[in-house]
Amino acid sequence: MPFDFDVIVIGGGHAGTEASVMSARLGARTLLLTSVLDTIGQMSCNPAIGGIAKGTVVREVDALGGVMGRAADRATIQFRMLNRSKGPAVWAPRAQADRMLYKRAVRTLLEQFPALELSQGMVTNLLFDRGGARITGVETSDGRRYTARAVIITAGTFLRGRIHVGTETQVPAGRAGDQPSVEMAQVIENIGLRVSRFKTGTPPRVDGRSVDWTRVERQEGDGPEYRFSFHERVERPRQVPCWITWAGEAVKEIIQRHLNESALYGGAITSRGPRYCPSVEDKIVKFPAAKRHQIFLEPEGLDTSELYVNGLSTSLPVSVQLEFLHAVPGLERARMTRPGYAIEYDYYPPTQLTPWLEVKSVEHLFFAGQINGTTGYEEAAGQGVIAGINAVRRIRGAEPVVLGRDDAYIGVLVDDLVTRGVDEPYRLFTSRSEFRLLLRQDNALRRLLPLAERLGLLTDSELRAAERRLGQEAAALQLARDTAITPSQAAGALTESRTSLSESERIAVVAKRPSVSLRDLFSATGVGNDIPAEAVMSAEIEIKYDGYLAREREAAARLAELASFVLPPDLPYLELRTLATEARQKLDRVRPGSLAQAARVPGVTPSDLHNLVLAATRWRRRVA
Repeated sequence: MPFDFDVIVIGGGHAGTEASVMSARLGARTLLLTSVLDTIGQMSCNPAIGGIAKGTVVREVDALGGVMGRAADRATIQFRMLNRSKGPAVWAPRAQADRMLYKRAVRTLLEQFPALELSQGMVTNLLFDRGGARITGVETSDGRRYTARAVIITAGTFLRGRIHVGTETQVPAGRAGDQPSVEMAQVIENIGLRVSRFKTGTPPRVDGRSVDWTRVERQEGDGPEYRFSFHERVERPRQVPCWITWAGEAVKEIIQRHLNESALYGGAITSRGPRYCPSVEDKIVKFPAAKRHQIFLEPEGLDTSELYVNGLSTSLPVSVQLEFLHAVPGLERARMTRPGYAIEYDYYPPTQLTPWLEVKSVEHLFFAGQINGTTGYEEAAGQGVIAGINAVRRIRGAEPVVLGRDDAYIGVLVDDLVTRGVDEPYRLFTSRSEFRLLLRQDNALRRLLPLAERLGLLTDSELRAAERRLGQEAAALQLARDTAITPSQAAGALTESRTSLSESERIAVVAKRPSVSLRDLFSATGVGNDIPAEAVMSAEIEIKYDGYLAREREAAARLAELASFVLPPDLPYLELRTLATEARQKLDRVRPGSLAQAARVPGVTPSDLHNLVLAATRWRRRVA
């Protein structure tokens, strides 16, 4: 039968928008269905994009044609490159964004794709055929029915979402002001998927006009040269500072006194929350020796005085929130514009998904974002990219795209989810990757452009812009290798390193020294002035860390050898008596596609892997 659409995406958050764009870029007729069109691309929590590992994901999404980086560049009101004092593997771009500008930019970017339609509607039912083995469409609360060859669910915190403020106030909601998705959550549970609950939270907001600026520390952004997107360079809005203050002993005493009124500690919430973005109650309880906790006052936008109080996420009653806000230096007279709250929601343990984010038990049904147990805009966007690409490839009978752990942080993210699962909201960090030097924020385009080009994700003009950027990096590298610098030229450039040259040397050799800048060496010799700063920075990293990069590439090659040993999808793990019981049970649940993936399943030992190779080989011979 003819389908209304090739792909339907449910949800207009950061996963849903990227999934829709990928599908549309591949030429699939795509419908993005969301409960409120005006909230497409909304930042439900903090008004910022990027951060540790997360900023690299934004650039990976951008390299593959996603919109997050472009929208962030159009909405950035402060940009900082975090961790510049550390090694390049952990450098992290982060942008403070104007909420309204960001949301508007996402909507504008989505509407540039002719194959993508946007529609407002609450999905209440999913349609299946083959006894529930394949999804065929959706129904909305107002009676509309849309058929599709694939469906991607990116429902965020909306699935049976419930907001908590204190122990007495509980409101069914997907986020403040939006209705939850209850019927669809029930349908998903009815198809036999395991379901669990997580919680997350948000802090109060305050009116900046009521802040005592003399008692807080001003934090400026970095220079104007940084952008997220490789494909376009837009003018930024006006840049503004953020501000730093602290929650000290006074805040601690107030929270301890009212702890049993918190939804989290008063028994109203039993779900696990994010370890790396804890509520202020968690901070006080779990770190009792800490004398104070840092708080950032972040502007919500250029056209409002409202500030996001980053670091004070809470589920305490409104009256208590006001009390502890007034105990924070600079906020003694602050007017709270919105209270903080906690929210509980359904997620589905992601070991029920394939490495391309398709539900194992239902063909052409994909999950992306917080529905898979993650937290963060960037993690959601990365999953949206993978789900969007593979929904189209699956309906066309093409091989799914699976990014390796040495290809992208998106690959690390998805592999961790489907192989190891989650027992708390998953947040990406550089420490989760074995190949941190290979997966840098500056080389995302070089890593992923070949894939984007092969899949046909980019337009001709985007490809030209990408190739121009890579050409600039190659030119900087070649210039450093070909150009010699004399001792007199190098004197100024080597001041910080406290070294000197006794004879002329190639710039590439001198640039390997600690605290020596490739840009400074270029300036000293009068070359490379036309090469953009970020291209020079990428070349400098390649030069300085050449030996380390070579070792990581060797380790990645060894991992690729393990990945080349494919495990049969129908391998009867529970019958493999040469494997330990724990290994049999966990491998049966995950059903890894390769020996490399099996090696990352918790509880699987080297002995199990050896026996698995033998068992898989025997199984292939038996069924041949």
